[in-house]
Amino acid sequence: MNSADIASAAGLRSPIRHQLFIDGRFVDAASGETLATLNPHDNTPIAQVAMAGREDVDRAVAAAERAFPAWSRMAAAERGRILLRLADLIEANGEELARLESLDTGHPLRDSRALDVPRTAACFRYFGGMADKFQGETIPVEPGFLNYTLREPVGVVGQVVPWNFPLMFTSWKMAPALAAGNAIVMKPAEITPLSSLRIAELMAEAGMPAGVVNIVPGLGAVAGQYIAEHERIAKVAFTGSTATGRRVVQASAGNLKKVQLELGGKGANIVFDDANLAAAVNGSAWAIFHNQGQACIAGSRLVLHERIAEEFLERFAALARSIRVGDPFDEATEMGPLTSAQHRDRVLSYVEVAREQGGEVIAGGRAPADAALARGCYVEPTVVRARAYTDRVAQEEVFGPFVTVLTFRNDEEALQIANGTDYGLGGGLWTRDLARAHRMAREMKSGMVWINSYKRVNPGSPFGGVGKSGYGREMGFDAMREYTQVKSVWVNVDAQIAPWYPR
Repeated sequence: MNSADIASAAGLRSPIRHQLFIDGRFVDAASGETLATLNPHDNTPIAQVAMAGREDVDRAVAAAERAFPAWSRMAAAERGRILLRLADLIEANGEELARLESLDTGHPLRDSRALDVPRTAACFRYFGGMADKFQGETIPVEPGFLNYTLREPVGVVGQVVPWNFPLMFTSWKMAPALAAGNAIVMKPAEITPLSSLRIAELMAEAGMPAGVVNIVPGLGAVAGQYIAEHERIAKVAFTGSTATGRRVVQASAGNLKKVQLELGGKGANIVFDDANLAAAVNGSAWAIFHNQGQACIAGSRLVLHERIAEEFLERFAALARSIRVGDPFDEATEMGPLTSAQHRDRVLSYVEVAREQGGEVIAGGRAPADAALARGCYVEPTVVRARAYTDRVAQEEVFGPFVTVLTFRNDEEALQIANGTDYGLGGGLWTRDLARAHRMAREMKSGMVWINSYKRVNPGSPFGGVGKSGYGREMGFDAMREYTQVKSVWVNVDAQIAPWYPR
């Protein structure tokens, strides 16, 4: 089956775009190199996608430089209108985008429809409305002077989008940068570039000037590395692993560019003995098994009060075993495949790590037995009880449908476990005691805390972490600050300038 046949079978228009998008046009890579993007349901090829090299990144940067002056000087309200038109087009093409995302990533179609596409449209719409509302300040300084600040776009920004939520993260990265007046060179993950390339087409349809957005799929070690070190890129925003984030920082040092990092996580999801157990069981399943656990904010450490641990685990394990794993295009599927075979193998390797350290596999821990799924990248929802919070499976990010269970006796021990990793992205807790909830939220070392819920996001709410989870924030006013720089302007209104050392 060729790419056109696969697209037709998935209900997509044909052909699927698979070239680089530079200066408003789809073009081949200068080297002619391509890489197959695979359907993780059965590992059949979807399309051969152009792989950008250094020459292509240079072309994209040059196009962005040419487009930046006019785009940054355009009335902010007009920039906003283009983003609002884009949001409308995303909704109008929502079914196609949902199917494309599910085909390329393995997201269940029901989730791509209900979550990925609406969140993408909402993000572009939020920042479309933000474009003409982000402003500077006047500062009360000494009499006779007016001091005010301007918020100016950074210039050409490089953005690297991960493979777990490519459609949604394209909007998280692009929308605030564009609203602030920047031009963009963006690299989607080489294994999931298709929805980002389709967004490029919709941007052109919305009226985005050529060169403002350039999309260069390519290998991280080639195109991603060069974006991070490029002397004419003023900022790089990266989402991915902590190890790669370190390399981005090192590569950025040449021109001291601004760096924004959203990295790994090992979220603690704490259930106290006074929690609503039914809500906590369902919410905890959502925290770890949505998108096959491939989320940096996943509640991958389930921390249970010892008085309710056994009852909770019995309910939770039963729910995990009941999750319908299967073809993302089956409307009954609740959990699809992981996004690549390599990643599936990595996740399964942690089952052996857990056993080697004395852990107990309570549910899952293997690929499904269903022969119809044998060619795909599937892993059963996996629940593992660890001996201690220092075990590898309680410290290292597995990034799959794999949750590590720990227990605690009191609030202090729960907090020790929650803060007992180098990560600090998201965490949650379930309790009816509001004083405890606020106290724990204050003391947990993470950029986000959910109380009696988990994994809630909104375009207006800042998203980001501390420690080895990175720095900087996506979303909200904080994201606009990340993509602008402050200029302080002093005006002498009626102040008398003293003479130089009066004689």
